[in-house]
Amino acid sequence: MGREYLDYLHDLFSAFAPVTTRAMFGGHGVYRDGVILAIVIDETLYLKVDDATRAAFEAEGSAPFVYEAKGKAVPMSYWTVPDEALDSPQGLRPWAQRAWEAALRKPKPKSKKRKASNRKMGSE
Repeated sequence: MGREYLDYLHDLFSAFAPVTTRAMFGGHGVYRDGVILAIVIDETLYLKVDDATRAAFEAEGSAPFVYEAKGKAVPMSYWTVPDEALDSPQGLRPWAQRAWEAALRKPKPKSKKRKASNRKMGSE
């Protein structure tokens, strides 16, 4: 993915919040305050979606990013952005806000460190 496209993404998110991008899994992740809210694969932007926001994306004809694993299609919780939202920072802003809220609602993974310390405490 070229620097030009990443610069376009930074501009596109400018009405929402400053974002950073990092290479990952053959694409890039888009982050706000260290929290991932979007991925970019083959220069296609996918925003984080959850049960509370999925209907809005479906209503606009968006679709999930799907990859193949062990011969099966696996949809992810990142969906394409409505075309008109890609035209301006103001157009993307409400969609980016939905993605941000979905990212913040995602449960945090339990820390393995905490489990280990709990086991130690229980065994004493």
